[in-house]
Amino acid sequence: MPLVTSAEMFKKAYDGGYAIGAFNVNNMEIVQGITEAAQELKSPVILQASAGARKYANPSYLKKLVEAAVIECPDIPIVMHLDHGPDFETCKSCIDNGFTSVMIDASSKPFEENIEITRKVVEYAHAHGVVVEAELGALAGIEDDVKVDAKDSAYTRPEEVEEFVSRTGVDSLAIAIGTSHGAYKFKPGTKPQLRFDILDEIVKKIPGFPIVLHGASSVPQEYVKIINANGGQLVDAIGVPEDQLRQAARSAVCKINIDSDLRLGFTAGIRQTFIEHPELFDPRGYLKPARQNVKDIVKHKIVDVLGSAGKA
Repeated sequence: MPLVTSAEMFKKAYDGGYAIGAFNVNNMEIVQGITEAAQELKSPVILQASAGARKYANPSYLKKLVEAAVIECPDIPIVMHLDHGPDFETCKSCIDNGFTSVMIDASSKPFEENIEITRKVVEYAHAHGVVVEAELGALAGIEDDVKVDAKDSAYTRPEEVEEFVSRTGVDSLAIAIGTSHGAYKFKPGTKPQLRFDILDEIVKKIPGFPIVLHGASSVPQEYVKIINANGGQLVDAIGVPEDQLRQAARSAVCKINIDSDLRLGFTAGIRQTFIEHPELFDPRGYLKPARQNVKDIVKHKIVDVLGSAGKA
């Protein structure tokens, strides 16, 4: 099937009490690992590219990689999504280039300016059959060009969501309830806890509306240990507990973004292979286990966190 928008995906996910995995892509092996896992488990999936990924891989290469995945995985719906579009021009470029979904992230702007920018993107996207995600609140952490200090982060204000959705016409809303970007989401010794009370209040304000969680990697410690055992220096890397993400997926959260976990698995595969096989210099030799780690992580997420297996 061709690339699709997330509209029907999210409706089914909301009604079915599961979420769609939105996995960041940067190269061929990551695209392969994600889509092979989704195809085998008959799960819908969102492939998303950040501004940083587009700079790294070149938009044309990324588009062709995703198009190849669509051909190789004909049994599942696939969305091509722009993650954290910084401005109208970037969103327009992606829409014109075949993306079926874009995120405009004007969450750092004042409320009225966020509405104005988002509405402009929505008008252009909807005229081209593309759906739009926007954000209210500010997540701490670092992801490519998105950098927010903890002191500047802010939970989403439930009293703002209804007006924002109504005035922008946006199709889904990313909220801040305690997740954060990167592999260092919480201070050591603290107990990570998402603010489900805020999520509940938001659901009351906009019932039936699809919610998105960014910064939702769980930072699997088995890969952190492999990295550190093979020359890495990841200290105090802590993620979001998976049981809390599953709880969110049973509620109004229809899209859960996962990036850091894939990076950790990919890096662990390469580091371990280099140490165990120091004679190796063929990239296929060390990228194959890295790709397999990505596939294993995505399968786990689909089955045990998202609940989207068999929902294609």
